[in-house]
Amino acid sequence: MKPKKAKSGITIRLFWPAVLVCAGLPVVLFCAGCSPGIIGVIGTPTSSEQAEGSAEFDLSKNKDQKILIFIDQPSYLSSYANLRFFLTDTIARTLQEKTKMNPSLFIDYKTLADLRANTPDFYTLSPTEVGRKLGADIVLAVTIVDCKISNIPESGYVAGSLDAQAVLYSVSSGEKLWPTTEQSKLVGVGFESERRGRDAAVVRLAVAAAHCVTRYLYNCPKAGFKISDERTVSAWEK
Repeated sequence: MKPKKAKSGITIRLFWPAVLVCAGLPVVLFCAGCSPGIIGVIGTPTSSEQAEGSAEFDLSKNKDQKILIFIDQPSYLSSYANLRFFLTDTIARTLQEKTKMNPSLFIDYKTLADLRANTPDFYTLSPTEVGRKLGADIVLAVTIVDCKISNIPESGYVAGSLDAQAVLYSVSSGEKLWPTTEQSKLVGVGFESERRGRDAAVVRLAVAAAHCVTRYLYNCPKAGFKISDERTVSAWEK
């Protein structure tokens, strides 16, 4: 968006949805960083606010390779029927936007669901074996370890939490590409209050978890790296 000169001589960039201007200075800015919902109070942006972090594995350098997003959801979490879809879809959309990878390189959820439904021994296959069957070059495997959504008594609100592990594999070699310094990338997200019900809680958990996985796979701006629904890792992650 085109910069405007304030009377004070300070250059002001206007962003949607709102900037309040007082005496020629920006006061409140809704800024997304890496993800929506982050509210900042700013003057002139500092270099640290604008700086990009360094990706642990930069997927933008693999723009010619097909990628499968493989969400492993244990049967005891089957009550959250749409969680696997929402998490797959949100991760794919985020990576397409942030890495500029062509959407055609992402194997769609329906193709994977069809393979799952028509393969009796599907659950014995490794992520790379599934990726090979679907013609993928890379598999981003996310295992949901735990997911809880509970009603808050006499409030109409719900609380939610989700724990997951993420690994990126090469299909041809079976090699783990990311993370390189630990067995898997550990993700913990959650919230104490969601007023829109259980379906909205599932989506909210999926969006938060998707961010906490994908932020390592592109140069995520430091100001948007952390989100409010991120929570301290639990004992199983140590």
